[in-house]
Amino acid sequence: QVQLVESGGGLVQPGGSLRLSCAASGITFSLYVMGWYRQAPGKQRELVGVITSGGSTNYAESVKGRFTISRDNAKNTVYLQMNSLKPEDTAVYYCRAHFGDSYWGQGTQVTVSP
Repeated sequence: QVQLVESGGGLVQPGGSLRLSCAASGITFSLYVMGWYRQAPGKQRELVGVITSGGSTNYAESVKGRFTISRDNAKNTVYLQMNSLKPEDTAVYYCRAHFGDSYWGQGTQVTVSP
């Protein structure tokens, strides 16, 4: 059974930082492209960024220079380091594993507010 479990969300002030984690089980993690997505209220889910099995990363323009994705294949975990957070970053953040099939986590809420 495949499971992706996100953690690390919460309430943070503008300009603050959070690190999200996504722990995977039931897949050969190192083979998978791992992505972070987010969905704000009333909006479509959008891509935040991805990291390939080889460690290459790509980011949405809105988060470039502020967010960093990394992975630890020994721990079957992908991370999203979020710095200089803005109110418009408020959303539910999801991780996705893709290698032929795709799997999603349940999401973790990030709220950026004074």
